[in-house]
Amino acid sequence: MSTASRASPKRGITSKRWWPWAKRLFTWAFFAAVAYLLVTQALSIEWGKVIETMRRRPLEGLLIAAVLAAGSFTLYSCFDLLGRHITGHRMSTRKVMTVTFISYVFNLNFGALVGGFAFRYRLYSRHGLDAEVITRVLAMSMLTNWLGYIFLAGLAFWWAPISPPPSWKIDAFGLDIFGMVLFAAAIAYLLMCALSRRRTWTVRGHELSLPSLRLALLQLSMSSANWLLIAGVMYTLLEQKIAFPTVLGVLLVAAIAGVITHVPAGLGVLEAVFVALLSHQVPVNELLAGMLTYRAIYYLAPLVLATLVYLLVEARTKKVEPSG
Repeated sequence: MSTASRASPKRGITSKRWWPWAKRLFTWAFFAAVAYLLVTQALSIEWGKVIETMRRRPLEGLLIAAVLAAGSFTLYSCFDLLGRHITGHRMSTRKVMTVTFISYVFNLNFGALVGGFAFRYRLYSRHGLDAEVITRVLAMSMLTNWLGYIFLAGLAFWWAPISPPPSWKIDAFGLDIFGMVLFAAAIAYLLMCALSRRRTWTVRGHELSLPSLRLALLQLSMSSANWLLIAGVMYTLLEQKIAFPTVLGVLLVAAIAGVITHVPAGLGVLEAVFVALLSHQVPVNELLAGMLTYRAIYYLAPLVLATLVYLLVEARTKKVEPSG
């Protein structure tokens, strides 16, 4: 008994010595992975086509696409403010939007586990939020994002159907039915928020609250506007050669295809869906040129910015952390 008592402090001291080194090693490994993925994604882009497209297209169109993309990122960065309203935590608006922006960009490029979950938990916990609050904020943000998706997808697939490629397991009729189901789900959520007597549920030990109808409508408006802005970026880069409702519908199909395939940044999936569904209206080369430009504006440029912002946040956090 006494031997164990004497050994225990030594193990504690040893762990205190190796843990900082392990954290540093993990941090450097993570940034090395980010740098590698950033470089590989950049190398996968056919920059010759992108540059040639930018040269041929009016600068005004590229600026409009960039402004729409900036509007989308700004709007999405406000999603976690709804979670702040629900949980009542007191982080400043600037800090909440910064965390959401970083998480969203890394989510787009590297998947939900890295961006949507890991970055939010790491950054929010550094600002003093506990796991319960972070989980509720994350759940509210995810619900907001997908609420607008299912509402717009329901309308697009139901009232403005597109023809899926033959290799897909769902045909136009199936997509039509799917649209009805999605639209009904969005309306059902709004009705629950308006009429349900039960306002809280416990899922795996986490308490989830049903928002008011007013807040639910705000969720729907913000998310729908964000998806419309993203579609606006694509519509602009395709030089308005395809009707906006069609571009929106194809984008929504591509988004769900990217989620199902679990490919980081939807590499190849986005392009394949657009080519399969729109190549009969626009030449493939023009579609690919527009898609590559879209990736440069909506994925790579924000990724560079988000990485710099994250490094700045980490540097500032280390300055205020007590040494030792």
